[in-house]
Amino acid sequence: MQINKIYNENCLDTMARMKDKFIDLTVTSPPYDNLRKYKGYSFDFESVAKELFRITKNGGVVMWNVADATINGSETGTSFRQALFFMECGFRLHDTMIWNKGNFTAVGSLKTRYAPVFEYMFILTKGKIKSFNPIKDRLNKSANRKRSGGVRQIDGSVKKLSNYDKPIQKLGQRHNVWLQYPEMSNNNRLHPAPFPEKLANDHIISWSNENDLVYDCFMGSGTTAKMAKLNNRNYIGSEISEEYCKIANERLS
Repeated sequence: MQINKIYNENCLDTMARMKDKFIDLTVTSPPYDNLRKYKGYSFDFESVAKELFRITKNGGVVMWNVADATINGSETGTSFRQALFFMECGFRLHDTMIWNKGNFTAVGSLKTRYAPVFEYMFILTKGKIKSFNPIKDRLNKSANRKRSGGVRQIDGSVKKLSNYDKPIQKLGQRHNVWLQYPEMSNNNRLHPAPFPEKLANDHIISWSNENDLVYDCFMGSGTTAKMAKLNNRNYIGSEISEEYCKIANERLS
């Protein structure tokens, strides 16, 4: 199968040609709960989830970005059902991350609820995770102070930290809530729901290594492929819309 290519077809057709344990990392944001219109296209979630498990290497990761629609004043809960089904397929729910979009972009009444400003980013692993390159850009308020304290044990005792009495670094490991504003410029919105380049970039460098193979089963305008290429990863994409495929290939040229 040719890599570094976006296939203009249903992702199930693309994955059907992949051998077992083929992909290191999938970074994708599927159409969810009809929150956006994708030219009338829909997808079979359960079949996609099963195929993603088959093609993911042992230790590989699927980053599944999803949110829920609000219907009759309540959320659908589709995201939770999807996460649970992934687990039924064999994936581990390694981390439930939050994309803090920083502002209110959804449609709906706020008379009875608070404005939704986040989406889920489920980190799903096939067995024990093999690649994690933590981003360390969180400012530590206690920088340069010496560490103290310890970790409470089951029996109530306190075990000293392995780095006890060492100075705290200026930058600490990022937490699992990421603030990233959506693409708001009409000039850059090449898709109804463009995935921010920074978000794709940070997941790619976190969960894969150079020369790994990154897949996006709902490639859209090509953000995952672009950021994989920029970070010296290989990529494969599936996109059923010919129009979006053309846009994605233009961004990669």
